[in-house]
Amino acid sequence: MGAIIVIASSAGGLKPLKRIVEALPPNFRASVFVVQHIGANPSVLPDILSRRGSLPATFGRHGEGIEHGHIYVAPPDYHMRLGFGAILLDHGIKVHFTRPAADPLFVSAAEAYGKRVIGIVLSGGNSDGAEGMRAITARGGLGLVQDLAEAECPEMPHAALRLDHPEPPLTADQIAERIVAHCPCAD
Repeated sequence: MGAIIVIASSAGGLKPLKRIVEALPPNFRASVFVVQHIGANPSVLPDILSRRGSLPATFGRHGEGIEHGHIYVAPPDYHMRLGFGAILLDHGIKVHFTRPAADPLFVSAAEAYGKRVIGIVLSGGNSDGAEGMRAITARGGLGLVQDLAEAECPEMPHAALRLDHPEPPLTADQIAERIVAHCPCAD
């Protein structure tokens, strides 16, 4: 199994998320997990991401095995966590006033996959993802944060930078370049 990429996105995060997904090649060997703050509202995010990029995107399902070259989106009103080799969904308490939230995903990914994890915090209006980013980098993973000047709502990336010391902030295009360079593709 390749790298595990976890992405936190909220207000203003859809545009940079689409830019990143568009840049992923069809032979990409990483598995991508996305939390968008949608609460219990219906979502078409997997359809949007599938149309924008070359990788299939679906809502994660409880107990589903993890495949490389796939994008998994947290379903409405469920936290998505990672066990070794499988997705775990739960309807636990809200984190940062939201469910799904990024911190449960990020922390569980760090615990299960350690240095194979790349955490990305995009635009958003609270501090979700900051604790999780710290867990990822503490276990040797890579932390990437959207440039504050580019983020429509810079509070989430700013919180990650305040709490942890990930790489210097990058634009969405630079984040995409960095993860494609960091993750091997299939032959």
